[in-house]
Amino acid sequence: MTAGNRSQFSPDTFQLMGIPGLERLHVWIGIPFCSMYVVAVVGNVTILAVVRAERSLHEPMFLFLCMLSVTDLVLSTSTLPRMLCLFWLGARDIAFDACLAQMFFIHSFTAMESGFFLAMAIDRYVAICEPLRHATILTHGRIAKMGVLVVLRGVAFFCPHPILLRRLPYCRTRVIAHTYCEFMAVVKLACVDTGATKQYSLSVAFVIGSCDCLFIAFSYVLILRAVFHLPSREARIKALGTCGSHVCVILVFYSTAGFTFLTHRFGHNVPPQVHIFIANMYLLVPPFLNPIVYGIKTKKIREHVLGFLKAKIS
Repeated sequence: MTAGNRSQFSPDTFQLMGIPGLERLHVWIGIPFCSMYVVAVVGNVTILAVVRAERSLHEPMFLFLCMLSVTDLVLSTSTLPRMLCLFWLGARDIAFDACLAQMFFIHSFTAMESGFFLAMAIDRYVAICEPLRHATILTHGRIAKMGVLVVLRGVAFFCPHPILLRRLPYCRTRVIAHTYCEFMAVVKLACVDTGATKQYSLSVAFVIGSCDCLFIAFSYVLILRAVFHLPSREARIKALGTCGSHVCVILVFYSTAGFTFLTHRFGHNVPPQVHIFIANMYLLVPPFLNPIVYGIKTKKIREHVLGFLKAKIS
């Protein structure tokens, strides 16, 4: 380590390393990543356009789906274009303020994604377990309040992250061993004790993620209990198919996010390329899968999209 690196400094830029050990494969890794991003953008924009155009879709399920789509668009757009510049153009430098902004969007909108999964689970619970009261329980006013609470929670808990990092002195290196500005990767570059700062970030992530996950699991247990009491076998199979696809998306999100959290806390022997690759997955896969599972597999949205395409062709 040089004397220049040992002295304290406030960096103008950081350098993103990418996936350590896989630098030669960056070009090839970028191809599936870009494909997933294109599908995520097209799918989520399509859902927003269809729901906006069709007043019959202004129901709780589709309104929550729109909130999830906006979250997915912000989450993927805040990471993928910059990541592809790194993979394909070798553009490693990222401005300090841009790095902090990216970090805030990633962590706050990940929390919002978790919150909207919970809101959608609540909607499914009310629709299946209290079908006659669905419209009176989940009014447009209550849906708006739930959406605002989810957004405020994500902003309030993760707004301190960039403020804390801006106040830290940096004296080690400008190189971030990651594909994007992740909080724990940046805080490691500080030359002071950051134990309390790390503990705050991990605690917030654990509390939000575990609480949402537990409530979602509880909702689906009640949903499954109600489904198995349905008189019609076809109705049970249809409900189980819908719930099963939703649960798969939720499991992908929480399993990859949980792996990343546990790696920061306990997995010091996990190879960095494995950790970083999984950390990319929980930002890429849900925005890619959500339009497919919640959009294409939803009959009303599928019919409206197909009708629109047929009208355009004819």
